[in-house]
Amino acid sequence: MPASRERQPWSMKWIVLTIIVCLVVYTYLTLHYRKTTPVFRPYEDIRARATTIRLLSAGYQRIPLTAQQPADPIAPETNAVIAATQGGVPDDLRTTLVDQPLLPDEIIRVVAAPSVSALFAYPIQFTCSLSDNHRQLAGAELYVKGDVLYVVPAFEPLNPALLARTRESLVRVTVPAGALKSGTYQATLVGAHASKTWTVQVR
Repeated sequence: MPASRERQPWSMKWIVLTIIVCLVVYTYLTLHYRKTTPVFRPYEDIRARATTIRLLSAGYQRIPLTAQQPADPIAPETNAVIAATQGGVPDDLRTTLVDQPLLPDEIIRVVAAPSVSALFAYPIQFTCSLSDNHRQLAGAELYVKGDVLYVVPAFEPLNPALLARTRESLVRVTVPAGALKSGTYQATLVGAHASKTWTVQVR
């Protein structure tokens, strides 16, 4: 009876070729059929939608602002006349927000031009004080109602192991170009205990 022939192992080149073909097919299918829309997060998305509906019902428009802590301060040719005003988010706006922002304690100084073209971005730079050294900048929102603007900066807690060097923070927020219609607005930069207000003309 003839001896059975032993099966020869695959050549290494065929193994490598198979792996490459599988990787190419997997990459193509992943890129071709992958969803480009953000992942649906039910809790966060529902809260955001509820806030938007309540804002619109109260007559507010919400505009997200670019917020950063700049290395170099801005110096406009002329600065608006800045006045102190009471702190806190106004009652009619506060009641529409599902999540209350973590505000800085006090707005100390504001640098903002008294006028701007509607075609250009409008930078606002300010120095604020925080209640402790365990907070960092999280972002900012602009709320528009008629001829009134509320700039609401928001902070968030730092990792407990981290500590900010100072309780004062220099922040620059930027209203995007085209966000505001022509007109004269009363702008307020909101702090928890002390805010600042000024008039800005959008041409």
